[in-house]
Amino acid sequence: MTEEESVRLGRLHDLREQGINPYPSKVKRTHTVQAVLDGFTALESSQALVNVVGRVRLIRRHGGISFLQLQDETGLIQAALKIDELGSERYEQFHASVDMGDFIQVDGSVFVTKKGERTIDTKAFVFVCKALLPLPEKWHGLSDTEVRFRKRYLDIIINDEVRNRLKARSAVIAAIRELLDKKGFMEVETPTLQPVYGGGFARPFKTKHNALDADFYLRISDEMYLKRLLVGGFEKVYEITKVFRNEGIDRDHNPEFTMFEAQVAYENYEYGMDLFEEIFEFAAIKANGTTQTFVDDVPIELARPWKRMRLIDAVKEIGGIEPEVWDDLKTAKDVLSQKLRKEHAETLARIQKPGELMALAFEELVEEKLIQPTIIYDYPVEVSPLAKKSADERFVERFEVFAMGSEIGNNYSELNDPEDLEKRFIEEKEREQAGFDEAHQTDTDYLEAIKHGMPPACGLGIGVDRMVMLITGASNIKEVIAFPTLRPQSSSHES
Repeated sequence: MTEEESVRLGRLHDLREQGINPYPSKVKRTHTVQAVLDGFTALESSQALVNVVGRVRLIRRHGGISFLQLQDETGLIQAALKIDELGSERYEQFHASVDMGDFIQVDGSVFVTKKGERTIDTKAFVFVCKALLPLPEKWHGLSDTEVRFRKRYLDIIINDEVRNRLKARSAVIAAIRELLDKKGFMEVETPTLQPVYGGGFARPFKTKHNALDADFYLRISDEMYLKRLLVGGFEKVYEITKVFRNEGIDRDHNPEFTMFEAQVAYENYEYGMDLFEEIFEFAAIKANGTTQTFVDDVPIELARPWKRMRLIDAVKEIGGIEPEVWDDLKTAKDVLSQKLRKEHAETLARIQKPGELMALAFEELVEEKLIQPTIIYDYPVEVSPLAKKSADERFVERFEVFAMGSEIGNNYSELNDPEDLEKRFIEEKEREQAGFDEAHQTDTDYLEAIKHGMPPACGLGIGVDRMVMLITGASNIKEVIAFPTLRPQSSSHES
């Protein structure tokens, strides 16, 4: 225990000896800080009494008058304590018992100081919560980012930017719901524990259900269950939920993340492109009041319309590989062996289909160069087992969206042909046997479901965390997740 902790503990005991409850269950609160600031002129003219509750962030004593800063969720406000109004005993009791970081209730009228500071003239104060540990000093500029993320509650108290990002995250999610609800979509819930994981390419987290004596997986996507609802007769459904992928952690990835998924019957991926853009534009305005944001000082414009390119054209224009290369597997491998880094040699040797090579070329040569929001569409059929084929059957009606070099959504016209899907599942099983651990699993129950008939549909998926990153200008996914996944503290040395 540090000396300061010892002093705070002593003050706690003193409060209890004086018959003061340092942790009451109820307070009187008539106004938030922001409500006082918004209605300040009227409150000042009427000399109305306000009751404000918050955390003490600063204490300055100047003889018989003291100033403190009080912080609640809505903001900061100054309060003045005067010995002439409180009386010497109560005034000294404040300084003998209150530390920075404590919660108190102040009651008083408002006035403006000579320096122009809007202030509460405290007539009385009530103890609300005694803090036994101090807030960190000089929190801004800390180089140990692990401490920030591990003690996120302190980060939120001290760092306005963090607090505002989390508020913006809430506004983004609310905006998605508002827009989709207006368009007649129904919000639903699907299983987190799934006997067969699907809807994406990812390694799952596996768990055991003891009562059923069966293995289950934390979902990597909710897509397969949303489409079952289309079979059941619902036409516009969506879910905002946590999904789990057993993968590495970096600036774009957290093993537990939030996904928005929607399915809409009787529409195709062109509808999805338009809706995707509309969701981002609407959410940006709701969260920021503007469609422009900055990421690492790079201006990003989210207003519609966005640039759209076929994947094969993007690989040509940005990656420098002509379309005819993909007509021959050996030629494509030879070209890519010259274009890609040596660590991809093993992957190149394993791939046996040109479409997979084309997708690899896009990932390695194009993706990171897509800075402004860009829709890439018509993906190779080999890497899109759940999407409907295009007129050119080498490709499917699938699009992904990229910005700042990262994918922020995966979407397609849903494959509802049972025979075609069964063939794709077989091909995915062959990919798994060839060493692709993230191949899509065969879901026989889903296959049986669509044999009963599933209408043509567009599926839409957006990584909410990356969406919030883009809208708020964050360069690391941890910055937009309240409590990101970290290594257990006993063995952690990450930053």
